[in-house]
Amino acid sequence: MLIKEFRVTLPLTVEEYQVAQLYSVAEASKNETGGGEGIEVLKNEPFDKYPLLGGKYSSGQYTYKIYHLASKVPAFIRLLAPKGSLEIHEEAWNAYPYCRTVITVHELSAEKLKSREVIHIDIANDPIASADYKPLEDPTKFKSEKTGRGPLVGNEWMKNVDPVMTCYKLVTCEFKWFGLQTKIESFIQKSERRLFTTFHRQVFCWMDRWYGLTMDDIRAIEDKTKEELDKQRQIGEVRGMRAETD
Repeated sequence: MLIKEFRVTLPLTVEEYQVAQLYSVAEASKNETGGGEGIEVLKNEPFDKYPLLGGKYSSGQYTYKIYHLASKVPAFIRLLAPKGSLEIHEEAWNAYPYCRTVITVHELSAEKLKSREVIHIDIANDPIASADYKPLEDPTKFKSEKTGRGPLVGNEWMKNVDPVMTCYKLVTCEFKWFGLQTKIESFIQKSERRLFTTFHRQVFCWMDRWYGLTMDDIRAIEDKTKEELDKQRQIGEVRGMRAETD
């Protein structure tokens, strides 16, 4: 089992991140969908009286998605994986700022806390795959017209921005298959780091798109995005991030 805690520092407030995250998830979903693959949203609805974190949170937004991922994994996994196993079913209960999914829970025992590896992600300076780089999504070049924030320059930018917040993403990965466990778990964790880095670069560089939106605006965008995803998944070519090596 591999446990990694990713920490992403952003020049946002916690309240802004709620809108920014949801907007960017909707937009990024469209970029990852097409040619029979991508994201299928089955449910996106409010929930109530569902206790999270020992009852501290009990209401929010529930989503149920299927990720169709055949081309997103290396060839050796595609060859070994049984039919249908490259579809990931995800249930998530988002009671912002706390979110729980069926595969990720940020509430660890003392033993697991000791064994986790903490990884700090720098959206401005960490290297990214050449296939993921887009000049318009480069935090070292972007300056927000609406807020005046950015560009994020130098290794000390986190100490010089206001507002500032840190997003904690805990990933616990366990793959039980003799002879492949270490390789698969390492691949998944590497993919998670790549995803978190690229996604949060977009969150920052798309600021002028989401800044000022309300939660009602976000729900309307999510409803429209669901319709677009259903259409995109059936047409065109496979889109978005592919496995870096085959």
